[in-house]
Amino acid sequence: MSAGDAPHGEQARAAGPDGGEPRQGPLPIDEAVREIGEAGREGLSAALDTGRALRGLLIADLALARSALGRALMWVAVAIVFGASTWLLLMAALIALLQGALGWSWLASMSAAAGLSLVVTAIGGWQALRYFEHTRLSATRRQLRRMGLGHDDDDDDDRGTGARRQEAR
Repeated sequence: MSAGDAPHGEQARAAGPDGGEPRQGPLPIDEAVREIGEAGREGLSAALDTGRALRGLLIADLALARSALGRALMWVAVAIVFGASTWLLLMAALIALLQGALGWSWLASMSAAAGLSLVVTAIGGWQALRYFEHTRLSATRRQLRRMGLGHDDDDDDDRGTGARRQEAR
């Protein structure tokens, strides 16, 4: 409630009950109770709005985490498939080498295929790690920290390390 909504405080004392002469003393009890009730309702409304916003953020964060988990699992599957094929191709190259095959083209092609599989396996693993980062609910944790409701263990470790460093000096 703003100062212009209803006369209260200094304005009510200055205007008086009939609007002409200034009123002396505190506000009447019923008017004070009404203002306190309105302030309480406004506070409750703000708290409910904050709760709704946090709920919406949590729902969006969980949807992002669910999507990221699916993508991460897909890239893990890619990494496993290409990792297995790399092992098989490297074994085939080793067998060909051990059997005395001196034809560079056959061995070179097997090695090139194995190298390609290694590159794809590395890309798949990197993508999986990248998407797993989205499952941490970072936005929700950040908002909870701003509200003073949560803390991050990493932050505590960082603060503790800094305090230990200063104590050592």
